[in-house]
Amino acid sequence: MFIQNEKDVIALIQEDEWMMDLLACAKSLNLPDWWICAGFVRSKIWDALHGFDERTPMPDIDVIYYDAENVEESVEKKHEEVLRRLLSTIPWSVKNQARMHIVNNSSPYSSSVDAIGKFPETATALGVKLDERSNVILTAPHGIQDVVNLIVKPTLYFLESEDRMLMYEKRVRKKNWQATWNKIEVMDFGPII
Repeated sequence: MFIQNEKDVIALIQEDEWMMDLLACAKSLNLPDWWICAGFVRSKIWDALHGFDERTPMPDIDVIYYDAENVEESVEKKHEEVLRRLLSTIPWSVKNQARMHIVNNSSPYSSSVDAIGKFPETATALGVKLDERSNVILTAPHGIQDVVNLIVKPTLYFLESEDRMLMYEKRVRKKNWQATWNKIEVMDFGPII
């Protein structure tokens, strides 16, 4: 499989009935500034680039949205319940990015895309959603070159802080993506000065 640009990523997702079903479910919530992000997109690309016939299992499906008017965590749980009623076998996780800066100990995000841009790795800083005509829309604040070139490295946001870099390094070790996708290269940034 050869993936070189955003059109290729979108085509890959549009051809996947399972992914399109999940996107349609998330769209049905009518959430403001919503996306399915992170591993949902990254894993699909890495699976394709590794020639896997079967989807790599994911611990959750991350649906994010941005609603500064209602930041109660209980609202997110209600959205998860609706999604579970629609597709009960999916491990849905719904998070309002208007409150996640508190959880992530950072300055407030201005949108869901701003939050995606501050994910730990460039290869994970990806999101997809459906437009009003059910066309797949991709956001990639750091581009797609790292994910399609199988490179794992921190986003600039994580490079700016020693604490965040330590979190990044711990996360990469814990995820151990190379055990599943043996062609990826995790960039070593050495000790932080």
